[in-house]
Amino acid sequence: MTDLVQPLAPARSALRRAGPALLAFAAVRLTGIAVLAVWSAANGKSWHTLLSARWDSLWYARVADLGYGYEVHLANGDVHSNLAFFPLLPWLERLVSAVSPLGHADAGLAVSWIASLFAAWGIFAVGDRLYGPAAGTAAAVLWAVLPVGIVESMAYSESLFTALAAWALYAVLGERWIAAGLLASLAGLTRPVGAAVVAAVWVSVAVALRRGEGPRARMLLGALIAPLGAAAYVLWVGRRTGGGLLGYLDVQGQWGNGFDGGLAFARFIGERLGGPAFLAGIGLIVGVALVIWLYVKGVRQRQPLPLLVYCGIVVALALCASGYFGSKPRLLLPAFPLLFPVALALARLRRSRAVLVLAPVALASAVYGAFWLNGSGPP
Repeated sequence: MTDLVQPLAPARSALRRAGPALLAFAAVRLTGIAVLAVWSAANGKSWHTLLSARWDSLWYARVADLGYGYEVHLANGDVHSNLAFFPLLPWLERLVSAVSPLGHADAGLAVSWIASLFAAWGIFAVGDRLYGPAAGTAAAVLWAVLPVGIVESMAYSESLFTALAAWALYAVLGERWIAAGLLASLAGLTRPVGAAVVAAVWVSVAVALRRGEGPRARMLLGALIAPLGAAAYVLWVGRRTGGGLLGYLDVQGQWGNGFDGGLAFARFIGERLGGPAFLAGIGLIVGVALVIWLYVKGVRQRQPLPLLVYCGIVVALALCASGYFGSKPRLLLPAFPLLFPVALALARLRRSRAVLVLAPVALASAVYGAFWLNGSGPP
């Protein structure tokens, strides 16, 4: 019996250490949901529907319910196929629905809420390992209070992906190569940006091999496992569509998604600057500049190479994609290493002062999230 209990001790200790961060994260997210419930009721809408059965949530639930093959044919000839949505979240929705009374939409909501806690724990764990528990806690809370943090409580894949990415990076930092590879593979089954996690694993393995550090066989196995999830799904889509290696890109192209180096986004900002939405254009420029500044700050603070590689790719894919521009803040949610420079600054404050700084930000985030979901919301 002792042999069965002993392996659980490190996990229990880690959970106790992360406890304050997880409680603070949960408090922020529950506040966001409470404000959303009040706002939605005042507008005659259901907060539950907004979180579980709108926009992409519906597509994930349909995959869980009907499998792949569902399409919407638009008047302009474009075809929106559910093949654009990676399978891990729908698989988990189907699993939870099979073992519980929850429907697929509510199962997706349950998966997202649980995954958001693991994501916050993973962010704390990375921050704690690098900068100490105060910075780790601040980073987890900062992730919760982001303006579009309400997405972390929706039946979307951002929380699940961030959880897998954060723990994969934590495994890399601890040189647990096979665990890192497995988590990277699962991240690759969750979102296309899983390539960023794979790249972080590969770069770390390459550096370790060059230095002659660590068990070579385990490093190579981890590197081999890392891309299997994404590669399997992309190849399957290519075979199903007859498009070969480019099949998945064709599916995304029908949705208007692609990578153009940021040209479309630049034109979008330029249109705002030249029209009545001038202030919105200025706000977008400030937002992009802030993201770039935080990344450069992380470089100057000498964040570990895997974090810089991962975060850089997430940021590049988010800012340089040609898809719906309202999605960009949501696409940046997994770029949690951007938060560490601010988390370090907060960690230097007294706890009471840090709370005074974060509390109004959390309330503002809750209000904005309620306003956003009752309006345009995330596509």
